[in-house]
Amino acid sequence: MYSEIPRRLATIRDRIADAAGRCGRAPGDVRLIAVSKTHPIEAVRAAAEAGQRDFGENKVQEALQKISQSTDTNLHWHLIGHLQSNKAKKAAAAVDAIHAIDSVDLLRKVDQAAAAAGRTVECLVQVDLALEETKFGAPEAEVPAIFAAAEGCAAARMVGLMLLPPLAENPEDARPWFARLRGVRDRLLDAGVPAARVRELSMGMSHDFEVAIEEGATMVRVGTAIFGERNYL
Repeated sequence: MYSEIPRRLATIRDRIADAAGRCGRAPGDVRLIAVSKTHPIEAVRAAAEAGQRDFGENKVQEALQKISQSTDTNLHWHLIGHLQSNKAKKAAAAVDAIHAIDSVDLLRKVDQAAAAAGRTVECLVQVDLALEETKFGAPEAEVPAIFAAAEGCAAARMVGLMLLPPLAENPEDARPWFARLRGVRDRLLDAGVPAARVRELSMGMSHDFEVAIEEGATMVRVGTAIFGERNYL
């Protein structure tokens, strides 16, 4: 049932390498996050056996379940979906990275929870550039305040920015949004934010990750192209 996963992974890695090469980057500059949401732990294990280490989940409960089912592995878990403040404690105690920080308050709750659990969690600010009502994220004007608050965190380590661009069939339609997120990163650097805090740009999914890489992505979140269509039942 999962025999195609290693081949699909190899194809995605080849496409990442080709996209990186087109813009003078090394394939190792881009981290592949395999988005396993709605797929069972057996699919995760099939990908892990093929060398995949970074996995992404949208929901805290599903992430917790899969983490508990894979304690015998050395996997790196990313929460890439919206994080409600009342679930910050559970998330910070279990996942390795949270791509959905969208307010100073949420960042502080993650920091407190991670510190209480005796661990460090990497954090990325989700930026809402298109201001879509159906999506979460911090408006660009609020991003500097979140990075300023990160300076006072003990266990939440800010490492970059994340973007969900408006849905479009043509991957090229996402390019301007990816370029805009890179611009947000550059302006933060110009304002004095340490480079280590904005080293990651998490952008690009199954249909547009190559364009995202050409625009500077350091993390791409690929699910369907690895695991197949999702079953939301």
